Amino acid sequence: METLLYKQNRGEYNFVMAYPAIESFALASLGYLWLYKTADTTEGINAIRIASDNLNFNAKKIDSIAFSMSFDFDFMGVFEILDKLKIPFYSIERDDSYPLIFAGGPVLTTNPEPYKAFFDFMMIGDGEESFKQVLDILKQNKDKKTTLELLARIEGIYIPDKPVKKATVSLNDVIYTPILSDKSYFKDTFIIEVARGCMNRCAFCTASYTNLPFRHNEYDKIIEAIELGLKHTNKIALLGAQISAHPQFNDIMGYLYSKMEGGCNIELGISSLRTDSVTPQIVQTLVKGGQKHSTIAIESASERLRRFINKNLKEEQILNAIKISKENGLKGLKIYSMIGIPNETEEDIQEFIRLAKRIKAEIPQFNIEFSFSSFVPKPQTPLQWSKREDTKILEKKQKFLEKELAKIGFGAKFSSIKWDYWQTVLSRGGEELAPFLVSVYRKGGKIGAYKSAVKELNLDISKTIEGFDMNAPLHWDIIENYPPKNLLINEYNRLMKRI
Repeated sequence: METLLYKQNRGEYNFVMAYPAIESFALASLGYLWLYKTADTTEGINAIRIASDNLNFNAKKIDSIAFSMSFDFDFMGVFEILDKLKIPFYSIERDDSYPLIFAGGPVLTTNPEPYKAFFDFMMIGDGEESFKQVLDILKQNKDKKTTLELLARIEGIYIPDKPVKKATVSLNDVIYTPILSDKSYFKDTFIIEVARGCMNRCAFCTASYTNLPFRHNEYDKIIEAIELGLKHTNKIALLGAQISAHPQFNDIMGYLYSKMEGGCNIELGISSLRTDSVTPQIVQTLVKGGQKHSTIAIESASERLRRFINKNLKEEQILNAIKISKENGLKGLKIYSMIGIPNETEEDIQEFIRLAKRIKAEIPQFNIEFSFSSFVPKPQTPLQWSKREDTKILEKKQKFLEKELAKIGFGAKFSSIKWDYWQTVLSRGGEELAPFLVSVYRKGGKIGAYKSAVKELNLDISKTIEGFDMNAPLHWDIIENYPPKNLLINEYNRLMKRI
């Protein structure tokens, strides 16, 4: 069952919003749903929502298709949908008889170059305002050449090979879940964006750097959104890379706590807690809202490495966050971290074992699980030039940590080191990856398909793994960004002095 929290519009222009994964994920994607709502309420537009496992719609003619790309491997879902609709992958092979195909999302905002052969245009940066302008131009239904000429005037619209400025908006309106569904991965959950971006600027983090400056929604508007959500569901989730940095975050949590104290049944969710801002009030509110476990991110057990990546977090703050979590009712914590950070040594890995033993000794009988990913150097961050560590070395570190943490009594989960390798290739590649992506799709998209496609095309991917010279041009330099490249270089040099 679906509940739409807005009034639909209907028009003659058939516009498809496509999500390159299964429908339950689409219904949990706040950005995707909000832009769909924008299209679905725009006069003259007939908005159609599809996902890779749900392509049922009645339109005889599709005028345009927009894809949302949040993850590096989403290209598989894009190709799958185009394949099923019998639409050529390459834009050069599509004449005016085919729909206009475009995309937006974090993947393209950081580096659109591997995908530019497939899309007629792309949206770079925040999409709320530029998307409205795009729809106004699209529904004029002009020929492709004229349409692209008009779209090129909009800030944040990337017509391949033409410089583009990233679009950044003020948070005037609170973005919230406009469609509640029991099919969603987060069943019937009303998600509210509290803030966008992060002031910490961890050196590896695209969520921080591509969403600068840090912005937050007004307290009163957040409360209004909470009340709207509670009219339709009891499941409320607060979203943001650094929501606790909201200047009135404690007031927001206090408001929710008082609602629950007054008898309102609220199931409250927060994706993760900022380690140095965990307070009894925050934990008590989460527990009262039914949350039993939460997540903190420490990135590394080594204070030396945390200082290098700008994760300015002391070990005592980590322990304090765990103690507060236990003392105020949480049953356990997941501690998120990474391996393979540049300049990481064997001693830095040993720090995880030492920290785990200290946690066990000082905070016994509390469920702790470590969750690791391997470092993936990402565009638009100070570590965008860095080398990706060798797979065999990373696997050796993984086995060591699994074994030693188990001895202490802590679980440890790891992202796939092999998949993280290919994520690095996709993140930092250029237009030369286009035939590679198609080949990977045609071969089924498993790990073996990537290796086979590289061999088949005799593709040199070494630089995407080994890193880049700081004086060399980068594929994504075509984006006018904030902070600009020179500031990222300065930040990288500043952090290197901390090692």
